[in-house]
Formats: sequence, structure tokens, C-alpha cells
Amino acid sequence: MRHLVQLAILAGMATSACAAVAAGASSQAVGPAIDRPALTGAHPHRAVLLGAALAGQRIVAVGERGIILCSDDGGSNWKQSKSPVSVTLTSVRFVNEKTGWAVGHGGTILATKDGGNTWVRQLDGTKAAKLVLAQATARGNERAIKDAQRLVADGADKPFLDLHFFDDRHGLAVGAYNLAFATRDGGLTWVPLTGLLDNPQAMHLYAVRARGTTVVIAGEQGLVLLSGDGGASFRRIETPYAGSFFTAEILQDGAIWLGGLRGNVWRSADAGGSWEAMHGRGNTPTGASITASALALDGTLLLASQSGQTFQAIGESLRLRPGPPAGPLTGLLPLPDGRLLTLTLRGATVQAASEKASHHP
Repeated sequence: MRHLVQLAILAGMATSACAAVAAGASSQAVGPAIDRPALTGAHPHRAVLLGAALAGQRIVAVGERGIILCSDDGGSNWKQSKSPVSVTLTSVRFVNEKTGWAVGHGGTILATKDGGNTWVRQLDGTKAAKLVLAQATARGNERAIKDAQRLVADGADKPFLDLHFFDDRHGLAVGAYNLAFATRDGGLTWVPLTGLLDNPQAMHLYAVRARGTTVVIAGEQGLVLLSGDGGASFRRIETPYAGSFFTAEILQDGAIWLGGLRGNVWRSADAGGSWEAMHGRGNTPTGASITASALALDGTLLLASQSGQTFQAIGESLRLRPGPPAGPLTGLLPLPDGRLLTLTLRGATVQAASEKASHHP
């Protein structure tokens, strides 16, 4: 599972990914939650958590019902931050120890300037839909105008699923139904990217990653979009696999890795010109969907699966990391001391530093 859709349905989980996003919530359910601060729970650390990031040495994690948690001792203890929304938050990123953003359902984008203690809302689905309509109207694209009008009529029911910030001013956020926005002023204003993306069927965008000026967006039905100019323009990359990709990473050597349904992991060493399937040779992690990924501080690629296993790339192969399955994993965060924070449907757990990964049997 990757992203929670209104309490319990996870968009990005195995074969139900597309249906989950669509069933995520009606405007009646999500609307009020956008304006309602998250409740303080008795055991918020046991909530469904979907994203985590480092703010300096602090860990900040986000999840269901607008929950935002902070840990200053490596994940042993958590405190709940003030969140202005009760919609599920799906991803969080920090550019330094103070400045960060989180995204989630209802077209929500939140920002913090104090290391995750307090947050303000920068964008919601209602405003986002109006911005898309204004852009389509300015360009005179009749089909785009009709699509945008439906977006406005639907209300704030489309989730952002991932984001990336290059620095404290330039960022991207992507989500369901081709929802994609960029900012060049730290989120004071957000601009739709819909017109830049070759995605006429408005397929879901599950992950966005960048290294330098290279940006990759991974989505459903094999959709991969690539930019070489920092997100100013995108081109569609053909992939051999027609299933959904829930995560992506760009390694230090420039290789692009994609993970998705049924344990599919693909690698391209030439900017999407060709792809190598990382399965069928005994190194497939599992038949379970790849639900999350991260890069360790030394650049090692880590992957998580729906079955609760974690893997790491060694050269051009994948190896199983030691340890028992932890239940369906929703996120990974490598910690400075070599340990690995894993996000689950029952909170966060910390795995010991792995000295050696083993071959998958």
C-alpha cells in the first residue's frame, strides 16, 4: 500500500490503486476536513503513516486524518504537530531543518517554516481546479476547458500523492487524475502543469523524483514522464510494462529505477531509451507490489513491498535486506545513523542498520 484514501483505502495498492483514488472521498466527505484542524489522538504514533522526511536531525512523518508527527530522538518518541487539515496527508519533503512542505487529499499543500511544529495551507483542491480552468481558458483549448470545468464541479476531491523541492523556492507536486503543479516562490503561488504533460487520459501521477535538472514522474498504466530542464518541459517515455508504477528514483549514475504492481522493477541507464526488467533472473524481490522507495545517504537504492519486505540495489541486482516482514509498507526513510525508518498501517518502526543484504531465494 502506498497512499491512504480517506481513512482506510490506499491509492497505489496493488490492483486496486486506480479504484482507490476514485473512491477516495466525495466532496461531501473531504470538503469539511480541509478546513478542520487534525484532532489530537491518544496514540497518534500508531496511525497510518504514508510519508516521512528529515528536517535536520528531526524526523517528520505524515498520514491519515491530517496527522503530522515529529521525533527528535530517531523515532523512539513522537509528538503530534498542529495540522490545519483533517484530510489524509500522503508525502512530506524538507529542504533544510526548518522549511518543508506536505501534500495530501483534497488538493492540499501545506508548508512549515519551523521544522514541522506548525503548518499553513498554501493550496487546496478548489483553488487548484480554478487555476487549471483559468489556464485552459487562456489557451483556448476546448477539451482542456471541459476537463477543467469538471474538475471545478467535482470540488476538492483530488489528492496530491507526491512532491519534490529543488530548493526553498522551486517545487513540484503531483497527484491523481493528472493533478500537477509547480511553484517558483516557495509556494506563495502555484501554477498548473497540466498543459505540459502528455497525459490525455488524465492518468494518476504517483511519484516525482529529481536529480539536478532531470525530473521523472511515474504513474499508472506504465506512464513515465521525463524532464531534462528542471520541470520546465516534459516528454513521455515509452516503457515495456503497462502496469502502474508507484515509485521512482534517479541514482547517482543517472540510472532511473521504477517500481510498481506485482513486484515489477525496471531500470534504464540511458534516460528512458531502453529498459531492463529486474525480474525473471532470480533477483525479483517478490510478486507483491513495490510500494515505496528511498535513497540511503550513500546513494544505495532501497525498495519496500506490500508484503512488508525491504530490498536494496547492489550493482544492477536487488537483494533482500535481513529481517522479518513488517506488514504492508507505505514508506521508507533512511536515518543518519544507518538505521531505516519504515512506515506502516500501524505507525512507524525502525530497523537496525543492515550490514549485508542477501540474495532473494
